[in-house]
Amino acid sequence: MILLLAFAGGLGAVARFVVDAELRARRPGTFPLPILLVNVLGSFLLGLLTGLVRDGADDAWRLVLGVGFCGGFTTFSTTSVDTVRLARSGHVRAAVGNAAGTLVLAVAAGGVGLLLAAAAS
Repeated sequence: MILLLAFAGGLGAVARFVVDAELRARRPGTFPLPILLVNVLGSFLLGLLTGLVRDGADDAWRLVLGVGFCGGFTTFSTTSVDTVRLARSGHVRAAVGNAAGTLVLAVAAGGVGLLLAAAAS
């Protein structure tokens, strides 16, 4: 189980790196929109997964995909660093927007994922 978790976490981190790099290449700028989008997508996927994978026999999948992949894909630490970097460089509104936007959008996306899973059940 630990090896599967590590492998899934590694895949999630690689996926985040690729998505972040591709989006940054297409839309350069100071606002860290690619990481915000990664966190929102990861929260949506975790909400969907949580709603679809039921308790019991599927707990291993929820653990590997939720904690492993989604945990490796999303990143609170990068959001924190980006927010502080924006504030320190004088972009205080963008820093507040990044922090608040990530929180609100990620929680909403997780909720939408749960609702879609409930509708599919």
